Amino acid sequence: MEEDALVDERSLSKLRWRCRRGLLENDLFIERFFARHADTLTVRQARGMTQLMDLSDHDLMDLLMGRKQPEGETDTPEAHDVLKMLRV
Repeated sequence: MEEDALVDERSLSKLRWRCRRGLLENDLFIERFFARHADTLTVRQARGMTQLMDLSDHDLMDLLMGRKQPEGETDTPEAHDVLKMLRV
């Protein structure tokens, strides 16, 4: 699958389900992200979002609030790009 291809409807639905969080503040960032970007989300961006969703709620919140930067397996160009999109 091409990196810049749009995510198909089924994959987008699975990603939305995967993005459900226990921390309301994270959910607010994520809901806004999907409201703005769901129709234009690429395969590459979906991969970045999946990488971020592997984090704990509190680690994700630290990234969203800019208190930390991605590190380890999350320190990828895709995750950085999606993080910028989430913060807007």
